[in-house]
Amino acid sequence: MATSHNAGANGPTHVDAVIVGAGFSGLYQLHLLRDRLGLSVRLLEAADGVGGTWYWNRYPGARCDSESHYYCYSFSRELQEGWQWTERYPEHAEIRRYLNYVADRLDLRPDIDLGTKVTRADFDDAANQWIVQTANGGRFVSTFLVTAVGCLSTANVPAIPGLDDFGGDWYHTGHWPHDGVDLAGKRVGLVGTGSTGIQAAPVIAAQAAHLTVFQRTANYSVPARNRPLDEQTQAWIARNRDETRRQARRTTNGHPFDIPERSALAVSADERRAIYEAAWERGGLRFRATFNDLLTNRDANETASEFIRDKIRSIVKDPQTAGKLIPRDHLYGTKRPPIDTGYFETFNRANVALVDLKAEPVERIVEEGIRTTAGTYALDVIVFATGFDALTGPLFGLNLHGRGGIALKDVWADGPRTYLGLQTPGFPNLFTITGPGSPSVLTNMPVAIEQHVEWISACIAHLRETGASRIEATPQAAEQWARHVNEAAGRTLLPMAASSWYLGANVPGKPKVFMPYAGGMAHYARICEDVAARRYDGFAIS
Repeated sequence: MATSHNAGANGPTHVDAVIVGAGFSGLYQLHLLRDRLGLSVRLLEAADGVGGTWYWNRYPGARCDSESHYYCYSFSRELQEGWQWTERYPEHAEIRRYLNYVADRLDLRPDIDLGTKVTRADFDDAANQWIVQTANGGRFVSTFLVTAVGCLSTANVPAIPGLDDFGGDWYHTGHWPHDGVDLAGKRVGLVGTGSTGIQAAPVIAAQAAHLTVFQRTANYSVPARNRPLDEQTQAWIARNRDETRRQARRTTNGHPFDIPERSALAVSADERRAIYEAAWERGGLRFRATFNDLLTNRDANETASEFIRDKIRSIVKDPQTAGKLIPRDHLYGTKRPPIDTGYFETFNRANVALVDLKAEPVERIVEEGIRTTAGTYALDVIVFATGFDALTGPLFGLNLHGRGGIALKDVWADGPRTYLGLQTPGFPNLFTITGPGSPSVLTNMPVAIEQHVEWISACIAHLRETGASRIEATPQAAEQWARHVNEAAGRTLLPMAASSWYLGANVPGKPKVFMPYAGGMAHYARICEDVAARRYDGFAIS
């Protein structure tokens, strides 16, 4: 297992590149820069193991919502043939085992410093170097700095008054104890009904004496239909690896299935319902791909939204509870579309209650539990499934300072400004994998990650081949890209979900700016290829 060199004891460690984060992004970036380009590289990871977001997310029910056979690296046939998934949707532990397998198979550990949290990084303009400081006193000096800290890695704990007064235990799903939490016989309060809460609720309900779900925003969800992968399915996956990769890279959302060229409004009501029923039974994110206008036409989307509302009414036995669970302030898919295993069915259990926080807002947390305007709910454990400070939060946590000592958090005070989601003006030689302004969270992440990492690696190779040592996005290119990001979002229904974390609306005080690129993964990749072909147009190279 790699450990920190504690560079501060013997002076700074000088390398060509520093990478921060040992998840999907960081491991692949280390492989390409070290093994393909021959650079000296250190990968710094705050945790004591690889895995990135999956190192921390171990809450009950945590698993991926992309199917396992394409939620993995596709760049290496050797890696693919050496690993076999066990379930349609991999659980967190299996994903960690996979990433450890990759780290070992590619011999990455000698260049990974675990338990090494980055506390600050400054760009030395005169020396054209990044100086990276770590919590254990280490200092690393490099020409290039690559952030691989993920989009959803900074936990968002709501600032509810009285949390310190609570007499029980509380946890955030994004920092779940690695030895688990014994919920047997406990009265548990689950705060949040996004993707995480929807995964966690059924599992917690089966463990706890009683579960109270505190819901601010009702959500749509489609069954996952998770299952073990039998021999026939495994054989199909093996036969179709190459086509799966090609298809995933040419689609809008990075998933290896096409969206039919048909409108939800161009078929009869009976045919439309039959299509939705088939997708519901199949399960998973393909429900979103039943028609090509669900995210661009409000009337078309309403047909899908009402179909799911009807499903909620039919599944949840108590009409009053069903009414609370039916979304009314956004349309299906305009927020992250969850998939579930028995979420709505959970509310038929005798030991589960639902609290609608729009009808009775939280006043404060008290010693006994959570007090709303309607009364106090006695709890032994509070679980916050309240998501993350998405996209910008992980980068702010690195305390990045560019030319002239300016802080990234100040540059982005009114919202992030990047070029292609890959670089920010004023921060030379800093690359952000899946940063704001990229398709990241709107796509199958490994596809976006591989494209980003390969583009960054090719860019650095170009600099070295041409004798250049600095690259920086121009302000003009960043402003133009920001306009394009807004225009792409505006062509969809996505900005209509005012409470979405896509706009940072889940974090009080965060600027409400639509952050991901909604123009599609394949289209984005073509733009990046074109920029590179035009000798990195929009970047200043010296």
